[in-house]
Amino acid sequence: MIFDFGGVLTSSPFEAFARFETERGLPIDIIRRTNAANHLENAWAKFERAEVDIETFDELFAAESLALGAEVRGRDVLPLLQGDLRPEMVEALKRIKAQLKTGCITNNLPANAIGSMTGRSLYIAEVMVLFDHVIESAKIGLRKPDPRIYRMMVETLKVDPNSCVYLDDLGVNLKPAREMGMTTIKVTSGTQAIADLEKATGLRLS
Repeated sequence: MIFDFGGVLTSSPFEAFARFETERGLPIDIIRRTNAANHLENAWAKFERAEVDIETFDELFAAESLALGAEVRGRDVLPLLQGDLRPEMVEALKRIKAQLKTGCITNNLPANAIGSMTGRSLYIAEVMVLFDHVIESAKIGLRKPDPRIYRMMVETLKVDPNSCVYLDDLGVNLKPAREMGMTTIKVTSGTQAIADLEKATGLRLS
């Protein structure tokens, strides 16, 4: 059982992006569109692979968003990533851990890495110990949807991809997992994810 973190165990940062855009009078979805443009090599991708520092990320993101219609500083986006933990998902994870191997693959930024000062509130230690193995993009220099990151996880857990379930809130990150043979669940809410998980595992999770 392999989980993404943000948008799965926490509420989606997209809600915070939308609030920020409205408050600043920015074009709707400018942050998401900036993240999506050239998504393998843009400022976000480079920062998640720890190839650039926070100053460079701030400038690159500003230039990329400006090219799409409005300047947004990268530094201003970082505080918006702190989704709230979904307690029902944490409870489901506890029940799953009692029966199955668990892993977490997270695309995160060096500023939000587990154990970093700013990241502590986002990666709550007691949730992270529920995973047998955690892979953070900012620590290994690879990020989803690179197929290698999924292979690393199944090799470390010593599991067959065909018997794995993978959850993520982004379709683009589900595709490589599905191609490896995993059952995939696109998370839109905690309630929906738990219902789909119960179906996929046969476990009672709520």
